[in-house]
Amino acid sequence: MIEATKIEKYRYERKYYLANNRLEELRARLKPFVEPDIFTGLNEFGISEYTVRSVYYDTPFMKYYEEKKEGVELRNKFRIRVYDTEQSDSIAFLEIKKKVGVRIGKHRAKIPYSSLNEVLQLGNLEKHLYNKTHLYDGQKFLYHFYKNSLSPLNLVTYEREAYMGKFDKGVRITFDKNVRTTIYPQLNKIFGEQGAKYLSPEYFVLEIKYHDEIPRWALSIIEEFKLNLKAISKYADGLESHLLNTSHRFSPVSYSRIGLYKPLTFATYNE
Repeated sequence: MIEATKIEKYRYERKYYLANNRLEELRARLKPFVEPDIFTGLNEFGISEYTVRSVYYDTPFMKYYEEKKEGVELRNKFRIRVYDTEQSDSIAFLEIKKKVGVRIGKHRAKIPYSSLNEVLQLGNLEKHLYNKTHLYDGQKFLYHFYKNSLSPLNLVTYEREAYMGKFDKGVRITFDKNVRTTIYPQLNKIFGEQGAKYLSPEYFVLEIKYHDEIPRWALSIIEEFKLNLKAISKYADGLESHLLNTSHRFSPVSYSRIGLYKPLTFATYNE
């Protein structure tokens, strides 16, 4: 029997918007303190970058969206994530992102993308799991997937430029660029761009993640660039950019009535 794995150690997370024209300046300022993420290849411009594609799920009453908008301290996001372009050996991750105040943790299970439809329909996770020690993480995702009738609402795609601290290995710095979203995504088109809408195309999202204490050099850069901490949610902001009048607050029931939520059918994955 495989024991349940503990959730990844909680990290602190800070997010900021910066104008695209300050990207080079920020790179130069960070250079003495960071190095490219060792798990990321360099693009043709020598930048440590990859494409992130995440399908976010919600309940019929938009529970996770509502929790975000209401500022609930302890909340979850359920998503399926892939990277870059589709290949014969592409990987998919079943993820639960847990947030407690400004701290985040993650349950994550890795399976072949080609097996994703079968796992979601049949629940035969163990057959396809790459690492059996993550069985509990995947089972937890599937438990909520079935119990809460989760459906895919928003595909969020962006290019991520990733760095890690030279002296503080627990520090991770990322620039999320060209953020775009697609509502009602089909998993077999998760690598596509059709119907995508850009969010704030003049800006990128700076994320700073760390375990215990934010480095002093990071604080200095935040002050120097006059950055303001933002409660950024690509999932929620993406939904609103497509469908919602943000000057008016709808109830969860009214979301359902206007058709924002679409019940899950497995045609969602096969069409």
